[in-house]
Amino acid sequence: HTGEGTIVPDLEVEMDGKYKPPQPHWYELYAQPCVAELLGSALFIFIGCASVIENVDGTGRLQPALAHGLALGLIIAILGNISGGHFNPAVSLAAWLIGGLNIMLLIPYWLSQLCGGLIGAGLAKVMTANDRYINATGAAFTSITDDGQIPSALVGEIVMTMFLVLAVCMGAINEKTSSPLAPFCIGFTVTADILAGGAISGACMNPARAFGPALVANYWDYHWVYWVGPMVASLLAGALIR
Repeated sequence: HTGEGTIVPDLEVEMDGKYKPPQPHWYELYAQPCVAELLGSALFIFIGCASVIENVDGTGRLQPALAHGLALGLIIAILGNISGGHFNPAVSLAAWLIGGLNIMLLIPYWLSQLCGGLIGAGLAKVMTANDRYINATGAAFTSITDDGQIPSALVGEIVMTMFLVLAVCMGAINEKTSSPLAPFCIGFTVTADILAGGAISGACMNPARAFGPALVANYWDYHWVYWVGPMVASLLAGALIR
């Protein structure tokens, strides 16, 4: 009460006379984070796919490595305070395992990320030249060409995704080790992983990044590797942090 006959509308009065701020609206708690995950995943995967499709001869893995890493770091910096900045089903699973994500948001996050991946891959197809798109198989992951490559690709995906998930969980979620530089540390982790393991498995580390281009380009060869590897890595990283 202001003392002039008016009541402050945006405060709730407790029984002891103290004020407490109003509880966040359900939209802020549940819908807004999912919208941020959808938007962030779409932007990240659009930039990633476009960098692969339009990769200039002679740059090798450097161009997609920098594009993926810089895009992810920037998008986490601008949207991270809304949703946590996951943009990756494996990261969301690990965040839930260590207590950094409400279980009610896990499945909606996954759906938002997969839909964002589909939108990003679709936008990349619309923007790029058709011959380049076909040559790059729509930026789908084509590194694995026979069964003999599966063990090394699977191990690579598990180790590289563990590195990424640890960077997210320890750099952004865990209060003891969190850093204001976390967005760019996470982005640099993606860059390092692509430079190190891009020739082995494609260095996906993200089922949403694999799913969107695979669906748009209709390329599903060894697609399961890019789900099993990151999800196993997420479970291992969650257990290690716990």
